[in-house]
Amino acid sequence: MTPAISASIANVGHIMPGGTARMKATKTIQRPTSRGEADRPHVAGIGISHPDRVLFPAVPATKLDLAQFYAGIADWILPHLVDRPLTLVHCPKGVPPAGARKGVDCVFMKHAKAWGPSAIRRVRIREKTKVGEYLIVDSLPALIGLAQMDVLEIHTWNSRFSRLEQPDRVVIDLDPGKDVTWAGVIEAARVVRKLLGVLDLESFVKTTGGRGLHVVVPLTPSADWTECLEFARALAMALVRRDAHRFTERFAKAGRQDKILIDYLRNNRTNTAIAAFSTRAKPAAPVSVPLAWNELSAAVPPDTWTIKTVPRRLARLRSDPWKMYWTSKQRIPRNAVRALEAM
Repeated sequence: MTPAISASIANVGHIMPGGTARMKATKTIQRPTSRGEADRPHVAGIGISHPDRVLFPAVPATKLDLAQFYAGIADWILPHLVDRPLTLVHCPKGVPPAGARKGVDCVFMKHAKAWGPSAIRRVRIREKTKVGEYLIVDSLPALIGLAQMDVLEIHTWNSRFSRLEQPDRVVIDLDPGKDVTWAGVIEAARVVRKLLGVLDLESFVKTTGGRGLHVVVPLTPSADWTECLEFARALAMALVRRDAHRFTERFAKAGRQDKILIDYLRNNRTNTAIAAFSTRAKPAAPVSVPLAWNELSAAVPPDTWTIKTVPRRLARLRSDPWKMYWTSKQRIPRNAVRALEAM
């Protein structure tokens, strides 16, 4: 880890082994520090402009609500963000009204061309044909800076900048067709977990803030992007061969309304997955939430978890459902792809 990264992490508190951050208590709203911002509430030292702007109309929740939400769950979300390049969903007018054309009010922001508070780190990464500049959030002020920028979704790389070419996780994205029930998605996730278990790989599950689930395999950084993508694709194809009525690897929406897409491309270099505890740009402000496997239940639909309910959930938890994620030391087995191809 570079000194610059260590200094950034030091500002948010101790990072426990495996990446778990524990931050010092921070007052949510602070007094403004400059005359020009006299009318702005401050969260973690970041002035929030237009604090009453409604970003999530169904809740409703404002821009200040979003900043306070992240300040309140900082201990939980920051370990999933520190040192990871980001792709963001920027919604300067909030979530668009029902019926609006896609992309009119919310756009994906991959490169760091937009203004942002100085607490947000900028890094340059070599891509296929150019060098792109990305944003990284290492601290609470940087996180609140995203809220100030009207960012409603935070998507992260599968690697950290300090080990950019060696991912520290594989993400299996289960994307259900419109006719697949929530119970069906849960059953599919358990099938994925069982198959990974055959390879002696422990996995963890989280909601996506939509109708799907992410099955996440933590890794000790070792394999490169090509190896991780090859493994994820082999896993997807093994699932399809075992149960073609349930799973598909084909991305075209036509013909898969009753199937679950295994989106293995989340594991391609520069591709991202929604961060744990990030909101989604939807009217009811759903949140991607890590769960224990035994918490998955058809009686608890994914839209249960929102900007309003997640803080209450975290306050009740006795321990982190992903506690073992942070201390996991596992690698993709040497013959894993061959074994999957033989299934």
